[in-house]
Amino acid sequence: MVLDEVWRRLDGVEPLSGPSGGPLRRTVKLVLDPLVIRPVQNPECAGPILSEDGATLLATRIHASADVLRATAAWFTLLKQVRRTLRITEGHPQDLYFQRCFELATTKGMPDPAEDRAAAEETLRDIHEFSAGRTTQALKQHVTEESKARELVGLIELAWRRRPATASPADHDAELTELLDAAAQARWEGDGDAGQRALDRLVDAHAGTHSGLSLWQRESGSSARELGLTEHPLPPRPALGASASTSKLALPFDRTVYERVFTVLQASSERAELPPIPELVTNEIARSCAPWALLDESLRVTAAAGAVLATGLAPIDSRPLGPRRVAVVSDIADHPSGRIARRSRTEAVATDVTQTDDETAAQRAINSRWQREAYVLQARRLMLDTTSTLAPDNPLAVIAAELRTPWRPYLRRLWVRLHGRDVREAGVFEPDELWDLLDGVARSVILDHRTRVKNALSALTLAMDPDETESRAS
Repeated sequence: MVLDEVWRRLDGVEPLSGPSGGPLRRTVKLVLDPLVIRPVQNPECAGPILSEDGATLLATRIHASADVLRATAAWFTLLKQVRRTLRITEGHPQDLYFQRCFELATTKGMPDPAEDRAAAEETLRDIHEFSAGRTTQALKQHVTEESKARELVGLIELAWRRRPATASPADHDAELTELLDAAAQARWEGDGDAGQRALDRLVDAHAGTHSGLSLWQRESGSSARELGLTEHPLPPRPALGASASTSKLALPFDRTVYERVFTVLQASSERAELPPIPELVTNEIARSCAPWALLDESLRVTAAAGAVLATGLAPIDSRPLGPRRVAVVSDIADHPSGRIARRSRTEAVATDVTQTDDETAAQRAINSRWQREAYVLQARRLMLDTTSTLAPDNPLAVIAAELRTPWRPYLRRLWVRLHGRDVREAGVFEPDELWDLLDGVARSVILDHRTRVKNALSALTLAMDPDETESRAS
């Protein structure tokens, strides 16, 4: 909220702002956090709640960069104009241009639309020609060519048939919990030896592979569908596909091979470092038919650890959601009333005799942060309010529903990050790296919820105040 209030006092930054006047999420992610606020160097500006000194420092840093931010917005407008002239449709402009615009603003200042048009064109050509043929158009041509499409479909069928038939009966949840707690504590205490030993043991035991294999066979409990990774009882064989839209992507295990490669290309700012399109597609076929839809064992272990962590996240209910209690909580979340069913603690435990009320250190670290969020407190009141009449598709009701099953948005976002690392062959080899990744996903989900709540409340405010709506429109 501090950042939002400071941002709204700036003028000339509309191209970097959302409809409500606050900074776009990509503005925060790509410009403000890494280039202006720099929370690692300025820890007073980090965290969901700022002290008075932290709020002052944040405001000071934003105002000190006001001229550069205005120039960044102007360069972004100019690059989009030239982009249209050059008929470039590749990639998301904000992802590709925000940081380059900040660089241009820092080195050249405010652009002149006439004199700096050549510089804008040179920047665009540098960005897009650096893709070295790794474009979504090239991808579409590759998978839609008739003979090649038949060959690729045959590869998918072969890879799917060759999946291992059974998973190991060994349960690695205890070792994964040990890894999570050791990794989390290492970030606080600086001693990562225990976490390193636990990570190495799990990788050597192929714990991530066995966890992923079980998702192909488990239709209840912490199944792939319950974890939010597929809409089907069991993950289906991937299709080849020939189209994709970032706003309508399927769940991770339901995505076509085309969608998986498409998202990699869209998210990459240095595509020349990726394999050529034919190799990207062939590798993705093997990956999509592998446990957890990942090839690297360390990333599979990270996914398995993330599942153990995520099913213990409880931003609203203070009790942990152990993996064997997922089905119980799902029944509560799907209650026809749309509210939390009044179920006694004894009844819940009786339904699952393995339930424990002990949070792990890793779960406590994230739950304590999440439960302090203002929107979580509001969602709790909303769920317990028997007079609430919010429609199920109301943005606030949707977020409240997600808070009842927090592992789903968490694991979907975690899988996307692990998939991107897998494509680039960037495994996870140290416990602090694993914890930074898992904790970062939680922060990302919290920030996403916070932004959606802010936007929903702004929309409701405008809907209730026609005079305000008219003044904004003018």
